[in-house]
Amino acid sequence: MITINDFKQNENFFLMAGPCAIESEESAMHIAERIVEITSKLNIPYIFKGSYRKANRSRIDSFTGIGDEKALIILRKVKESFNVPVVTDIHETAEASMAAEYVDILQIPAFLCRQTDLLLAAAKTGKIVNIKKGQFLSPEAMKFTAQKVVDAGNENVMLTERGTTFGYGDLVVDYRGIPTMQQFGFPVIMDVTHSLQQPNQTSGVTGGLPALISTISQAAVAVGVDGLFIETHPNPEIAKSDGSNMLKLDLLEDLLVRLLKIRQAIK
Repeated sequence: MITINDFKQNENFFLMAGPCAIESEESAMHIAERIVEITSKLNIPYIFKGSYRKANRSRIDSFTGIGDEKALIILRKVKESFNVPVVTDIHETAEASMAAEYVDILQIPAFLCRQTDLLLAAAKTGKIVNIKKGQFLSPEAMKFTAQKVVDAGNENVMLTERGTTFGYGDLVVDYRGIPTMQQFGFPVIMDVTHSLQQPNQTSGVTGGLPALISTISQAAVAVGVDGLFIETHPNPEIAKSDGSNMLKLDLLEDLLVRLLKIRQAIK
């Protein structure tokens, strides 16, 4: 079983990347294969990301998934085929033990980061628990969120910055939060693509600013973030979930090459 020690003190930052949601086996395998090829060449530790179900959608007719078991089986196939860890979101306590049978890391969505029962259920699986910082929380408050998992007997915690609510329809990133949360002793990740979301659009579909992916990720690496979270898709314009803030897969390698130069410059 992997632990957070596998992602500490790496020469390079690690990358958590993949589609927002599992759309099909073919799509997931294609994305994973390409990212594994890139990260292996660049010596970047890699975690495949894909949500088996999207529970937090603006509209009832939004895509939520292809079926829990079907998507989880695809995640396990990615894990076994490419020998990489995989991460997925959970939303309710009963999902923790179910998802833990298939994945290495359980992710707590930002809106749910204060849900004690959910955190405890995730902790008890023994898996790494990646907690996204709520858009409404200070970095300092995440110490208590992480402590719930630790007090349940699981010290394998990651913390993810994903921007702070700014008005009704925008997010801003306060980069002071990265070193603040690193002081707690856990790896800290910058969720690049979700921090560029523009929620609460009148259309009921979340917008985004993907042109700023390079800006957000470069700044995060410059302040010493441990890992990056980037949702990517071969064709974001037809992605079934969060396409408006995704990185086009063809652009990933060039971005990572630039980011590695920054990483080397600050070492």
